[in-house]
Amino acid sequence: MDTRDRILKFNEIMPIHTRIDRQILLDMGFFTAPASTRFHGDYEGGLFDHSLKVTEMLVELTDKLGLEWERPESPYIVGMYHDLCKIDAYEWDPESEKYIYNPDQIIPGHAEKSIIILQHHLRLTDEEVACIRWHMGAYETDTKMWGYYDRAIRKYHNVLFTHTADMIASKIIGV
Repeated sequence: MDTRDRILKFNEIMPIHTRIDRQILLDMGFFTAPASTRFHGDYEGGLFDHSLKVTEMLVELTDKLGLEWERPESPYIVGMYHDLCKIDAYEWDPESEKYIYNPDQIIPGHAEKSIIILQHHLRLTDEEVACIRWHMGAYETDTKMWGYYDRAIRKYHNVLFTHTADMIASKIIGV
């Protein structure tokens, strides 16, 4: 899938009032950035491909399990934008011919960075913030944070399903 196809797919799947402006997403590199340097989606466009798959999985889980959200668009918002933090996280290294970590980022971090970027473009519910913040689940590197993750799941059950959708996309489907 090339950038044009990714933009068309984005417009097809995302409810109109949940879309960040296409030009803003293009300028950020959302449709061309990789999702990682060596794991899932470690290729040009991998970030969008991964985000699309997480969105599809989260919508499917919502439909099949009858999940209830504060607003019906939340699975689309959370799925598509949970990894916005990666738009400038990696850069192409022509010497090694692979993506490497970008040390010159202005805002470090993962989920919190996604929330910061996203809140410039959409108003988020508390549930959406919790789902994006805790989408890494037990992969949270600081084990002291696991108690917060546990409390987030208890208050917002969809935190767990967001993590599940992310794991299905990255670990099972491989994107």
